[in-house]
Amino acid sequence: PQVRPFKFTGHKGAVNEVAINALGNTIASASSDETVRLWKNTVKGNYTVIKGHSAPIRSVDFSSDSKYLLTGSNDKIIKIFNLSDNNRFHSSYVGHNNWVRCVRFSPDNRLIGSCSDDHTVRLWDIAKRNMIHTFIDHLGNVNSCRFSPDGTCIASGSDDRKIKIWDIRSGRLIQHYDAHNAPITCVSYHPS
Repeated sequence: PQVRPFKFTGHKGAVNEVAINALGNTIASASSDETVRLWKNTVKGNYTVIKGHSAPIRSVDFSSDSKYLLTGSNDKIIKIFNLSDNNRFHSSYVGHNNWVRCVRFSPDNRLIGSCSDDHTVRLWDIAKRNMIHTFIDHLGNVNSCRFSPDGTCIASGSDDRKIKIWDIRSGRLIQHYDAHNAPITCVSYHPS
């Protein structure tokens, strides 16, 4: 089979992150132009613009059922948009003291993990719309976070050149790696 590249144009600023929904038919791009664009995965590249932040958007993630979109911004705010209700604003989460670098849904879509230039990783309860835990063990900006496939842990990578893994049930740091000689910009788990 031949693979064709698609080129999507439309943002007026740098694209900071992209995500593809679980169905594979929509791509979200977070941009410094303070918008998210939802692109249909077609040659035409049709898109819808979502505005909701007052500063560059650093991170974007789809819920596992593809019904919700999560965003994190330099305005220090995390937002959820309901994609099955005409991209309507759903909720916001405020608590970081500096730019939000990365946001992720938990595998069961009950929690949000976020990390920030305030050196923290935070957990948020979506149903209760509140912060439930702050992890403060990093000594630098935290650039990336990711839930384990079973949703019991969250990993993070930081400018302090460390990877940390916490058990979200106990709130305890369970692993820590001096992994690189430079800032860590992205962490991920193997699917198994």
